[in-house]
Amino acid sequence: MTANPTTPTLNDSYDLVVVGAGACGMVAALAASDAGKSVLVLEKLETPGGNSTLSTGSVPGANTRFQREAGIEDSPEKMIHDLLQTSGSHEAENLVRLMAEASAEIVEWLVDRHDIGLYLITDYKHVGHSVPRLHAPADRNGANLTADLQRACERAGVSILTRTPVVGLLHEDGAVTGVTAELSNGQRQDIPARAVLLASNGFGANRAMLERWIPEMVGTVYHGAPGSTGEGIEWAEQLGAALANVRAYQAYAAVATDAGDILSWTTVELGAIIVGPEGTRLGDESVGYSAFAEVVARQTPYSFTIMDKRIFDYVARNEPRFVKIINLDCVQEAPDTAALAAYIGCDEVTLSATLDTASAAAAGTAADQFGRTDFGQGALEPPYFVCKTHPAMFHTQGGVAIDTHARVVTPEGRPIRGLYAGGGVAAGISGQAGADGYASGNGLSTAIGLGYAAGRHVGSREE
Repeated sequence: MTANPTTPTLNDSYDLVVVGAGACGMVAALAASDAGKSVLVLEKLETPGGNSTLSTGSVPGANTRFQREAGIEDSPEKMIHDLLQTSGSHEAENLVRLMAEASAEIVEWLVDRHDIGLYLITDYKHVGHSVPRLHAPADRNGANLTADLQRACERAGVSILTRTPVVGLLHEDGAVTGVTAELSNGQRQDIPARAVLLASNGFGANRAMLERWIPEMVGTVYHGAPGSTGEGIEWAEQLGAALANVRAYQAYAAVATDAGDILSWTTVELGAIIVGPEGTRLGDESVGYSAFAEVVARQTPYSFTIMDKRIFDYVARNEPRFVKIINLDCVQEAPDTAALAAYIGCDEVTLSATLDTASAAAAGTAADQFGRTDFGQGALEPPYFVCKTHPAMFHTQGGVAIDTHARVVTPEGRPIRGLYAGGGVAAGISGQAGADGYASGNGLSTAIGLGYAAGRHVGSREE
């Protein structure tokens, strides 16, 4: 694998040039390479990964052999139902079916063919899923997923050129014929290709595009990949591409540091609650980390996630990212309600009442005031652990419209010849607007699923 080249050696042309070396781009490269096609991956930043590296690396798969071995009954139809129940109707429902029906095949292909470390998470269900179906690195760290994909590309002989931004598309007679790249020596070079995949992520770091489509998030903290500047969407739109679900995005309700380190949502799934500075809960936390980010942002710039020792110990054993924020002193222990209130800076009586009502709801002796029904392990017990967090935006969930082969299409549904899109460039499956349609794994589902679809389609072409 070529990294940070000074004078890269490029072929005269490629079967596939991939713009962006996140999970989408690398999966597409592997799928096309499996079919014997020549592939070049171009990445504008110093290292591959993008938003995939910042994720938990969780890839949904319905009816995988790993689920069957664990005694979990699942099906693509059940996954489709779950995703649409979370997202509501939207402009890319055909992709929901595509992702669900291909999901098991893709997970098993990644593990079996390319030695990607994915393991079924069975300890709890994730947001938007009725059964455990997320497959992730053992430590739930997306950086390990992208590192595995890099190694797989290296074994497959796929070149990944970093610090090599694409600055435009080559096109002729309505067809995309390659890209123009800026090499690390400052020179620009046209690179012909039979097909180009735009896998350069969304537009979360592009203020002008946010103002156009997601104005409500312009002033919100952004903690996504810095390379998410939206040029892929702009290039495709200039060539006549339709757009879909472009106002949807994924946010995160509990970011623990200014650098963007997140507090694992496993804490909430196991029963943690989130309170504001006054010591009162802000809503139903079980709606998920993306939807709940909007709930927090409407009420306060920061909040406090409260868990107990059972939750603390479980997440510390299983998730190194949680250990990281512990080591950064982001998580504090409070032996009792008085100490917890002192740390938050709220009235002890108010906080005690909040904990009591949440405990009653968790025990099933009273209905929860916000309608939450799943409190994981049950009522919280002292000693408590607390983390101060803030909401943030991580990545956009809409983009150019595509067909089931990940080919970019016009408003009339006509494919633009030679042009594919996936990941944050393409329409997502999280609904038409806002953050509340996001189910866990939706971002990687379309990144990996559409990369696979594009790579396989390029691999099947003979012309």
